Amino acid sequence: MKNKSDLRLLAKSIRKNLDISSISEQIVSNIRELTFYKKSKHVMIFYPVGSEISLLELLEDNKNFYLPRVKNEELEVCPYQKGDSLCVSSLKINEPICDSVDKQILDIVFIPALMCDNEYCRLGYGGGYYDRFLKNIDAKKFVVIPEELLIENLPVEENDVKCDGYITQKKASF
Repeated sequence: MKNKSDLRLLAKSIRKNLDISSISEQIVSNIRELTFYKKSKHVMIFYPVGSEISLLELLEDNKNFYLPRVKNEELEVCPYQKGDSLCVSSLKINEPICDSVDKQILDIVFIPALMCDNEYCRLGYGGGYYDRFLKNIDAKKFVVIPEELLIENLPVEENDVKCDGYITQKKASF
């Protein structure tokens, strides 16, 4: 099995050749069909960077949306509506400027990843921000990922947090 560093390089090389815009549209469409999404009120998405999946189209739905913001080594949950002001963080991520709220308000968290495996373990960028954030949270945790970046098994470390499922342009698994 390859190590996480090698897998990150592989994932980035695969992802740069994908039609992320089209894949994002299909993933958004699949999310909108899911019963648990339809029933949810508080949804955390992420602001896409580079060739990440974009869920920004979901902001048109009648729900309360949130974006993450990095503070020290932790992620905060910040309310966000389409058009709200954002600032670019030191990690080059668009983040809200408003006050944060308790993460326990969330019904669903959609999480970016470079890869995901059949056990719903994700390969992130290596900072551990989402792993720390996802510990002790009641919300459903779903990785949104191109089908091409699913892998049978990822190397898993003690601090890695398993998600509740994944959603690709072709299917949802949970």
